[in-house]
Amino acid sequence: MNLTLTIRVALRAIAKNKTRAGLTVLGIVIGVGAVILLVSISQSAGLMVQEQFRTLGTNMLFIIPGSQEGGGVHLSSGTITTLIAADAEAMMAECPSVMAASPIINARAQIVSGNLNWSPDQIFGVNELYPAIGNWKIKNGEFFTAKEIHAAAKVCAIGKTVVDNLFPGGDCVGATIRIKNIPFRVIGVLEAKGGNLFGQDQDNLVLAPYTTIMKRLSGNTYNNVDAIFASARAADRMQEACDDVTALLRQRHRIRHNNLNDFTVHNSSEISKVLNIITMVMTMLLGSVASVSLVVGGVGIMNIMLVSVTERTREIGIRLAVGARARDILWQFLVEAMVLSLLGGIIGVLAGIGSAAAATYAVNILLSGGTRWPFTISITAIVVSLVFSASVGMFFGYYPALKASRLDPIESLRYE
Repeated sequence: MNLTLTIRVALRAIAKNKTRAGLTVLGIVIGVGAVILLVSISQSAGLMVQEQFRTLGTNMLFIIPGSQEGGGVHLSSGTITTLIAADAEAMMAECPSVMAASPIINARAQIVSGNLNWSPDQIFGVNELYPAIGNWKIKNGEFFTAKEIHAAAKVCAIGKTVVDNLFPGGDCVGATIRIKNIPFRVIGVLEAKGGNLFGQDQDNLVLAPYTTIMKRLSGNTYNNVDAIFASARAADRMQEACDDVTALLRQRHRIRHNNLNDFTVHNSSEISKVLNIITMVMTMLLGSVASVSLVVGGVGIMNIMLVSVTERTREIGIRLAVGARARDILWQFLVEAMVLSLLGGIIGVLAGIGSAAAATYAVNILLSGGTRWPFTISITAIVVSLVFSASVGMFFGYYPALKASRLDPIESLRYE
């Protein structure tokens, strides 16, 4: 018996009992559909997290001051002041892998506008390159320039949350706000970003020239900065940029060869790698959990095939009597089990894609709060699910097929 004829016989046998065949493949349909759905959800979540991460900045380097040790206690990074604004300027001038760098000075204060007041999460003193580093765009107005930084001008750009709370009408460019009773003119409004990976509102901030924050708000007379944010020229030059910055700062800070750095350099690629690992582990975990239902579906196929062998005992006896070999009977029932599982796999793939699309639509409409949940389907998950479903059919269909091939022709013909 050739393979084509075997498949035709298997399809005819399945067609004779449509209801039973449908119930048999139901377990495979649910299993494959669950794998596709859960893998799609986990990968969509990973893509959304990566997209949120990209809003933080482009190829970013985070340079923070070092730590100090006192009384045998080693304190955390940032407990001493070792960075100055000139370090950021030197990075752009002497590190070919660094595209831009900005000093960062933090301040905390209440903002007043007319009879309204608001306390932003962040008041940052930065330079004119910070929008390019932090991936900020200006919605209205403009950002301050190098000239205004040099003059320590009392100007600022504010985020959407600050606008909503201090200027309900939305028209704020040119208006004056007071920070620690010092007037600042609003010259720009930042485009909204929403919440970050940690749930913090990124739009609840004020950006001003770091020279202004240093002289007017923090009272710093030593030119020290809290951190430096820099951007590498390309993603594949992140490590080169880290090495260049480290070498430059060691030279500028006169650190001897055997001494530890008085600063710490982090880069966004490290965080991105961790996020990718978390997404991969989550995808594998959810896929493994869903694949259990495929095994349950395989058990259902085996049970139904055993019943089918019992019902078709006389048919098997006739085939053996007219010259069919045992391996022909084996392949007949084995192919039948594989056809059932593959049919269930195909229907399951379609059901999984439809469920993933429906879930994405529901999340975007009901739960996302304006953040777009991406729709993605893993081709690898589809291929693996189909191969696994066929393997399940072969594995669980082998015993019933073997049992059918070993039936005695005479006893089978006598079976009622």
